[in-house]
Amino acid sequence: MEKDLGIDNIEQRVLLLGLYKAQKDESFLDILKTMENSNVFTIKRGKKYLKNLKELQYITDDSLTFLGIEKAKEIELEFKL
Repeated sequence: MEKDLGIDNIEQRVLLLGLYKAQKDESFLDILKTMENSNVFTIKRGKKYLKNLKELQYITDDSLTFLGIEKAKEIELEFKL
């Protein structure tokens, strides 16, 4: 795993929060496209982040795990401060 793919990576944290805040009808790919359109990161980089989030057990193929939801809530509080 690349060093910059740790959960401390700001882009990856933003992605996890984006996945948490996604609308019911939005897929992970939709979120990646939104991030790319907002110049946060490329879809290619986003797919690496998704793979890493899956390895960390924060997401499954199409949804957040309980652990992922808890981490996303934690990240959301950090951004509110």
